[in-house]
Amino acid sequence: PWFAAWDLAFHVIPIVNIDPQFAKDQLLLFLSDKYLHANGQIPAYEWNFSDVNPPVHAWAVWRIYKQSGSIGKRDKGFLKRCFHKLLLNFSWWVNRKDADDNNIFGGGFLGLDNIGLFDRSQSLPTGGSLDQSDGTSWMAFFATQMLDMALELALDDDVYEDIAIKFLDHLISIIDAMNSGTCGGLWDDDDGFYYDRIRFSDTDFVSLRIRSLVGLVPLFGVLVVESNLVDRLPNFKAKIEDILTSRPELARQITLMTEERGKSRIVMGDDPALNEEGPRHYLFAIPSRDKLERILDRLLDENQFLAPYGIRSLSKEYEGQPYHFQDQSGNSYCLNYVPGESDSFMFGGNSNWRGPVWFPTTFLIIMALERYYYFYRDKLLVEYPTGSGNKLNLRQVSQEISRRLVKIFVKDANGLRPCHGDERERYAGGLGPDLPLFYEFFHPETGRG
Repeated sequence: PWFAAWDLAFHVIPIVNIDPQFAKDQLLLFLSDKYLHANGQIPAYEWNFSDVNPPVHAWAVWRIYKQSGSIGKRDKGFLKRCFHKLLLNFSWWVNRKDADDNNIFGGGFLGLDNIGLFDRSQSLPTGGSLDQSDGTSWMAFFATQMLDMALELALDDDVYEDIAIKFLDHLISIIDAMNSGTCGGLWDDDDGFYYDRIRFSDTDFVSLRIRSLVGLVPLFGVLVVESNLVDRLPNFKAKIEDILTSRPELARQITLMTEERGKSRIVMGDDPALNEEGPRHYLFAIPSRDKLERILDRLLDENQFLAPYGIRSLSKEYEGQPYHFQDQSGNSYCLNYVPGESDSFMFGGNSNWRGPVWFPTTFLIIMALERYYYFYRDKLLVEYPTGSGNKLNLRQVSQEISRRLVKIFVKDANGLRPCHGDERERYAGGLGPDLPLFYEFFHPETGRG
C-alpha cells in the first residue's frame, strides 16, 4: 500500500457520509507531524518527499466541516486544528514554489503525470523555468478555501479577521498575476485559454499552447462572498473598499453584484459607475465573465473537452492532429490525444492524463460551475453543447456534466455497465455487473474504466 496525498483528500469526501469521524481523523493524520513537515510541506507520496500534489487539503477540510454537521452544530474545534496546520502548508507553497515572488507558481507534475510534453518535475530539457497555469490556479483555489474558513472563524473570534484579510490579499494578487500582473499573465487572448509557459528571462518566454486540464484548473479559483457576511466584519469590509477605491489595477479583478431599487446589476470593481451604497455581493475568480465564457466555449465543445462520459483531460482536437513544439535548439516534442491506456512511459506508464476522464478533477469543475451560478444565476447563459443553440445556466450545465459521469456506471440495454466494457468473461467468473470495480480513469468515448 502507498499514499498519494491529494487522492486521500478526495477519498474522505464520500467517506464523511458513512463515518464522519474517520474522515476527520484521516485529514488530521495528514496534517499531523507524521506527514506534515515542520516547514509546512505535505509530500506527494512516500518514495519521493520532494514531489508535491495539488494543495487540495484545505478544500477537503472545509467540505468535511460543512458536511458533517448542520449550521450551528459544526465542529469548529476540528476546523481550527486543521486551519492552523494549513497556514504552515500555505506558507510553504508561497515561499518555495513562487520562485520570483510574482504570484506565479510552479510545483512540478502536480499529480497530472504525463499531461505535458515533458516531465514537469524535472529540469526542463529546453532550459528556463516553467510558469504553471495549474500550479498558480491551485494556489488561488487554496487561498479561496483558507479565506472561506477564516471568515467563518472570524464571526466568533475577530483575531481571524486579520487572517482573512491576509488571504484576500493573496487571492487578489494571484488572480491579477494570472490575468496580467507584472509578468504579463498566463491568459492567451487570441485562443481564449490559460497556458503554461517556459520563461527564459523576464522578457523572453514561450507559451505551451496545449489545451488540456492545465488550462481548466483556473476555473477552480472562485469564491462568492455575500454582503451580509462582509457587513459583520468591519475591518475586512474596509479592506475590500480600500482595494476598490485605491487599487484600480486590483479592483478590476473583482466582480460585484449590486442591488439598487430592487434590481441587481453586475459590475467590475474598477467601474466608475459603481455605487457606494446598497448591498453588494462579491465574486473573486480567476476568469472574469468574458474569459469564463470563452473557456466554457471550449469546455462544452464536443470536439474539444465535452465527452459522452465526462470532461476530457486533453482536448480531442489533438486526435489525428498532434501538438508539436520545437525548442530553441531545434529539438522537437509531440503530444497526442490518447483516450485509453497511456502510450507514454512517463511516471511508469500506468497513468494517463492525455485524454481520459478523471472523476476528482471533473467533480471540481462541476463544483466550480455551481459557484459561478450562485453568483451569476440566470444572468449568464451558455450554449450546451457549444454550437447547439441550446442555452443553459451554469447550474444546468453542471447537472448535465454530472449525468454524463453517472452514465459510466449505469447499465445499458444489454445489462452491461460502460465502465466494464464488454467483459463477458468477467461476469461469467462471478463478478457480475452489480459489483463494479474501482477504476482510476475512464475512456471518454466509451466509458471503459
